[in-house]
Amino acid sequence: MSNLKFLLAVWKANLQSAMEYRASFLSQMIGMMLNNGIYFLIWVIFFDRFKDVRGWGLGDMYVTFGVTASAFGLVSLLFGNAFTLGDIILKGRLDYYLSLPRPVLLHALASRTIASGMGDFAYGFLSFMASGYFSPDGLARFVLAVILSAVVFASFMVIIQSLAFWIGSSVNMANLAVNAMITFAIYPITLFDSTAKVILFTLIPAALMGAVPAAFARAFTWQLLAELLVGAIAFLFISIAVFQRGLRRYESGSAIQIEI
Repeated sequence: MSNLKFLLAVWKANLQSAMEYRASFLSQMIGMMLNNGIYFLIWVIFFDRFKDVRGWGLGDMYVTFGVTASAFGLVSLLFGNAFTLGDIILKGRLDYYLSLPRPVLLHALASRTIASGMGDFAYGFLSFMASGYFSPDGLARFVLAVILSAVVFASFMVIIQSLAFWIGSSVNMANLAVNAMITFAIYPITLFDSTAKVILFTLIPAALMGAVPAAFARAFTWQLLAELLVGAIAFLFISIAVFQRGLRRYESGSAIQIEI
């Protein structure tokens, strides 16, 4: 409970900081929503021509894109440093977090908010509402799917970024990882063969960020819920273990900084 209160305080401070310049915050939010809308227009045009891809229609794409966008936005808003953790490690900026009586990884991830993430988060819900699957119970499933999808995405980013403990700069690898996750997460899972699906559930868990949570949002089954829960918990524990293992190799940056 103390860590939850701490997180709420950090998120509140981050939000207040982001809202200090409201025009900038709103412009980033609206800009990201427009960016997502323009990108999704490609899928609208595609399905207007082909209607169906191995049982996957435009409504399914709305849900999949919505889950992925909202999960990405949620991580950006609540754990913005998941995208820059490798740089923090490389530059010795973990010193600040190590000096405080809070979980190092949790504090480091939550200390930054990416304002544009609000646009992704909101757009995801609009996309779901436009899918034709919207209903009160569907919305509840969608929210749970977004949360579990965000856990998988954040955990995967921590794993990739933690490689900085061993290989130094991991910026390029992190960028590739983000692009791979987002790209494969929004593609119809039916396009991939069995080998590719294994990869999308393990090495690059894009299926656990897009297709599986989207399927759960469309219709409840215990199997889908189990897959989501097992996948999210597994990647969460792996990410914590990798970070803690790497932390033993950490070298102080001896830098004086002020952080939230």
